[in-house]
Amino acid sequence: MAETERKLIDYTCRNFTGALASKKPVPGGGGAAALAGALASSLCLMVGNFTIGKKKYAQYEDDLNHIMGQAEKLRIRLLALIDEDADAFQPLSQAYSIPKDDPSREDVLETATLNACRAPMEMVRCCSEVIDLLLKMLEKGSVLLISDVGCGASICHAALESAAMNVFINTSSLRDRKQAAKLEDDVNRILRDSLQKADLIVETVSRRIRREEE
Repeated sequence: MAETERKLIDYTCRNFTGALASKKPVPGGGGAAALAGALASSLCLMVGNFTIGKKKYAQYEDDLNHIMGQAEKLRIRLLALIDEDADAFQPLSQAYSIPKDDPSREDVLETATLNACRAPMEMVRCCSEVIDLLLKMLEKGSVLLISDVGCGASICHAALESAAMNVFINTSSLRDRKQAAKLEDDVNRILRDSLQKADLIVETVSRRIRREEE
């Protein structure tokens, strides 16, 4: 199968970053955000895998299994969103190419723009959930991997903000301002809550690894 026909998630790291760097519309910022979110979720899983089975953390075994189960679902979902985001671009691109004097143009463009909001909107929600899991892993995961929890939170912070930008770039051109405002309010609410949590994780990890906190 030709490379252009393959799903983006099946690309090697080399091919994906090469495609991202190329003069192609996809993958773009949305795909990069989803991949970053998946990486953050993977780090959460890594910490759990190194913690499970350790006597010191036996009291957290059930909680860790639950956290890891949720993190795996989010990892898989975020990877799928890379291609879903790319798939939504083509109809939007085609809508913009409709002649401006075509009476159907505005409705087609509105529908395509709204559809283009869906993948990054779900990325926002998924990244928020990953941050919640990392916060739990900070408490219950092995202290030997605390820097990996911090790295996951830092990466997910960027992924969340990046996904939000991809919502906002689309809502800014929606004619239905009520719908646009609802989407933007939802994103801003999640940003306020989740970015604060991500910052808390990073700050806590930084203090501990610098031995500024017992």
